[in-house]
Amino acid sequence: MTTAPRARGRNGRHHLIDIKSGGREKAILAGFRTRGTSADETDEAYVELARLADTAGADAVAVVTQAETTPTPQFFVGRGKVDEIAAAVDEHEAEVVIFNHNLSPLQFKNLEEALEAKVVDRTQLILDIFAMRAASDEGKIQVELAQLTYMLPRITGKGLLLSRLGGGIGTRGPGETKLEADRRRIRARISTLKKKLEKIALHRSVQNRRRDRSGVRVVALVGYTNAGKTTLFNRLSSETAFVEDKLFATLDPLTRRVYLPGAGNILVIDTVGFIKNLPVELVESFKSTLEVARDAHLILHVTDISNPTFEEQMFEVEKILAELGAGDAPTMMVFNKTDALDKPGRLDAMLKSNPGSIAVSALKSESIDNLKEEIARRLSSQTV
Repeated sequence: MTTAPRARGRNGRHHLIDIKSGGREKAILAGFRTRGTSADETDEAYVELARLADTAGADAVAVVTQAETTPTPQFFVGRGKVDEIAAAVDEHEAEVVIFNHNLSPLQFKNLEEALEAKVVDRTQLILDIFAMRAASDEGKIQVELAQLTYMLPRITGKGLLLSRLGGGIGTRGPGETKLEADRRRIRARISTLKKKLEKIALHRSVQNRRRDRSGVRVVALVGYTNAGKTTLFNRLSSETAFVEDKLFATLDPLTRRVYLPGAGNILVIDTVGFIKNLPVELVESFKSTLEVARDAHLILHVTDISNPTFEEQMFEVEKILAELGAGDAPTMMVFNKTDALDKPGRLDAMLKSNPGSIAVSALKSESIDNLKEEIARRLSSQTV
């Protein structure tokens, strides 16, 4: 993990120290400081961006920010801020500049010419990470569909984005041969991918109907990325699913059968983590996968209570669940990572305002039995 960046500083820049790239790309993080937010909240936003960069294979070596204003059509940020970013690129010999926002094709073109470095926006970075993580055939199809959907309207006459496939972050996924196709061929590919996903979704629907007839109840784990869902999944299922302290370590859904006294055999499903401003292309492509939460008998909304911005993360998860039609589904709040909590009063307040919620430490296996008992109680009270 790279040293966490801090976005504060009189001119919006703050250099990082003790960075050892070890062959990884060096990245400058850039963007606005959101109006009305505190310095700590701004810091946390760019810490998250640095973690995304780290997951994608880059080390954040500096942050350049600007007070939020209307984005300029030419560069997104002001011309003076472009010069600051360029100076940071030169000083740190950075190969890539990552914006914490989405950019237009014109902004990409102008920024890359002005900075003489590769430019990646937030959506492109997240799509890139999903491309790295996709393991199943369905996951790979979903990622390719999301990337092509994102790139299609951004292809200019000179192939702006297509000419940038020189390796490194922001370039993984479908591959050069697919991306060199013209708009018509890309649209045809998108159509093909959608049909494949429709077949997979139909097969999943048949499986769900069979499961419903069998009376097996389903519990789905959802939450912000890196909230500890997979560790909790392992505690509930006595499994050893892959766990990594990276964002989006879990992409393909994991399902395990678990016996709970008082509830019998149930299915526990671990889903992909959410994140603020999750690209709409990903939400749409992964809709059939994410809908397991909508169809579950109980949703466990896992929250990292030790994170300073946990309430904002909770809101983002609830917003996406509502978009998927799961906003009114039976849900239990699970406040995780109590072992890392430095402000106990925060947890007390959340438990009080969320009746029926549970506080656990999946890492330390604390209160897992209490959680199992509450899951069984909730499921047994439902009419099957």
